[in-house]
Amino acid sequence: MQTHFTAEQLRDPDIAASNQVLRTCVHCGFCTATCPTFRLLGDELDSPRGRIYLIKDMLESGRPASEDVVLHIDRCLSCLSCMTTCPSGVHYMHLVDHARTYIENTYRRPWHDRLLRAVLASVLPYPRRFRAALAAAGAGRAFAWLLPASHPLGKRLRAMLALAPDTLPSGGTPPGVHPAEGARKGRVALLAGCAQQVLAPGINDATIRLLTRMGVEVVVAEGAGCCGALTHHMGKHDPAIASAEANIAAWGHEIDGDGLDAIVINASGCGTTVKDYGFMFRTAPEPLRARAEQVSALAVDISEFLTRIGYAPTREPPGLTVAYHSACSLQHGQQVTIEPKALLAKAGFTVVEPADAHLCCGSAGTYNLMQPEIAGRLRERKLDTLRATSPDLIAAGNIGCIAQLAGGGLPVVHTIELLDWMAGGPEPARATD
Repeated sequence: MQTHFTAEQLRDPDIAASNQVLRTCVHCGFCTATCPTFRLLGDELDSPRGRIYLIKDMLESGRPASEDVVLHIDRCLSCLSCMTTCPSGVHYMHLVDHARTYIENTYRRPWHDRLLRAVLASVLPYPRRFRAALAAAGAGRAFAWLLPASHPLGKRLRAMLALAPDTLPSGGTPPGVHPAEGARKGRVALLAGCAQQVLAPGINDATIRLLTRMGVEVVVAEGAGCCGALTHHMGKHDPAIASAEANIAAWGHEIDGDGLDAIVINASGCGTTVKDYGFMFRTAPEPLRARAEQVSALAVDISEFLTRIGYAPTREPPGLTVAYHSACSLQHGQQVTIEPKALLAKAGFTVVEPADAHLCCGSAGTYNLMQPEIAGRLRERKLDTLRATSPDLIAAGNIGCIAQLAGGGLPVVHTIELLDWMAGGPEPARATD
């Protein structure tokens, strides 16, 4: 694709990076075949190719984002299926992330949109605030009928109340060191995350149990928290960078102390972001830039790490069929596709996959809260294809997907919970829901 940025514009490192992405695109349109929103809506502007044209025009002109551009960029899930499909290697993720920041800085959203985005950014990344908000949502669900279904804010608040769980599990993942059982074979940091600690603390518990049984010391670093993805994908650059920098500092302290063999992440949405810290801090001063690159290089999904150290079950096969839902952030964002399925099969499960496994379930961070109608259609489509495999339960590697698919008639658990169970841990509570 030919671009027409001025020399002055190209001095901006973000414009320069987007220019490189744009010039990689050859207009082939292969991306439209695997884009969930294009498949649903049939509008070229709701496809990656269409959005690329909108972003190109917006950035080249230097004008504030228009209402039309915002509409179509907001509808993008950032599922990154287009990147898996693209034969030219267009790094759409960096382009759309830049567009969202540009929109945040140049476009004044309606009051209700600004309010909701501000609330989400100030609540979701903080476990205590999020837990309090979910408790309030549980109490407020009885009054959902009072919310105007025809107003965008009413629709979104109804979606939030519907997604809030009836009860919240107790527990969390405080900072600390979990010693390896027997001789120590490695040492890793675990990203405890933010929303996952509240919605499903058992995921971190299972991760720690399994790794320590396998001889790996696990540290939850003091000062580490939200990876920054939730605010990053809303275009809120400064809060996202602050979260990422806090993690880099916390893990850097561990690297310089007793050392780390890996930074293990069991929420694939977070993993995609942490693996991109090197790019996010590419213009940062030293030593931050080098430390960000070091952190990115150490980051691995839990399935990658278990494959590396030789996971092996200790229990007899349970005779269960597991439908594996491949989270977009894992299969497209990180290109991790084989390891989770191979580990589940090794653990003794019969693994099946739904049709169109590359298509998003509609979770996508805060997408199911901000675009509830599209997200709802994607959820039902995904559940239909999962049910068609006749499984006993669904396994996924991302808390957002697990929350999105819950309540669809099948138990939904994290892959690590099943692997821990088959290697000596307890049966996941949700496996028989």
